[in-house]
Amino acid sequence: MNINKMVIAPDSFKESMSAKQAGLAIEQGFKNIFGDALKTEVIPMADGGGGTTEALIEALDATIHSIKVHDPLFREVTASYARSRDNHVAIIEMAAASGLDLIRTDERNPLITTTFGVSELIKDALNHNVTKIILGIGGSATNDGGSGMLTALGVKFLNSDNEEIELGGGALAHLTHIDASKLDYRLNDVTFEVACDVTNPLLGSNGATYIYGPQKGATEKMIPKLDSALANYHDMIEKAYHISVKDIPGAGAAGGLGAGILTFFNASLSNGIDIVLKETQFLQSIKDADLVITGEGKIDVQTIYGKTPIGVAKAAKQFDLPVIDICGSLGKNYQAVYQHGIDTVFSIIETPSELPYLLENGERFLTQTAENIARLIKLND
Repeated sequence: MNINKMVIAPDSFKESMSAKQAGLAIEQGFKNIFGDALKTEVIPMADGGGGTTEALIEALDATIHSIKVHDPLFREVTASYARSRDNHVAIIEMAAASGLDLIRTDERNPLITTTFGVSELIKDALNHNVTKIILGIGGSATNDGGSGMLTALGVKFLNSDNEEIELGGGALAHLTHIDASKLDYRLNDVTFEVACDVTNPLLGSNGATYIYGPQKGATEKMIPKLDSALANYHDMIEKAYHISVKDIPGAGAAGGLGAGILTFFNASLSNGIDIVLKETQFLQSIKDADLVITGEGKIDVQTIYGKTPIGVAKAAKQFDLPVIDICGSLGKNYQAVYQHGIDTVFSIIETPSELPYLLENGERFLTQTAENIARLIKLND
């Protein structure tokens, strides 16, 4: 196999490497064997979760801005987002303000966690007159249907006494009326591209609460209460606006934030990796390539459902390019990816080890694995 140009497009390896760090580690491994004669291009990827901002900063000539916001438990924290240099586009990850990583395991409680902080990032972007917001909605700690975010943007969620309900997913059970007359008018002039990495509906056994509630701290007793509260939330949406969004793919993303966005914003929900591929002009980069390498922390059967490696592989197959996936670990039924454009998969783990050791040495293992792959390819030159 003759390689003149290779495109390296991994996602982050969670808790070990950013997407860019992973890409550079892979690049180094190949350069160690092929030298500088090999043309390489590293394009960090993401699918709407963590790393989406980083993946788009270079493509959109954006810079990072940090502000004070409220975390899922309404504590003040510093969160960052990016704006293009011309201030037309903002890139926001909801997890920066309302993410699971912001709270300890013993603090997780989707009855009370809120998306309020997401709106504070959005409002800062509006203050700088952006006309487009790319919003990644992966990694949430919440199950409030986006009501916290909408509250901060001017929507009133009221109970039978015409009082505003409390923040959090549990309080939606008491919702009887929605008043959006004071919704921030500036949203009318903004287009949202929502980068979503799941396709779950809002309610039911495959919905926001039953599938993702447990990782957010929902107990068995909480789950039916939270699902019922979201059902009431949607009933009030239907009553007020005569629309139904509960079954739209992605409505259940981020604890129902997808449903809230579809109802109140000028927005579309898209597969996150598709947005990143478009904004980075990935197809333009690979059209003269000979090989594409992608990867992420774990490859398993879930990877085929809209995750980064599959999005990259499908794009590469438009040009009949071979695709190699390098991952941290291989999970159950990982072979499913072979039916979706990935030609072969390699794990970087050398020997069974404690997780902290593997995470700490991820870059070194990744470079070594890339070097071994390069040696194998060179045998066939």
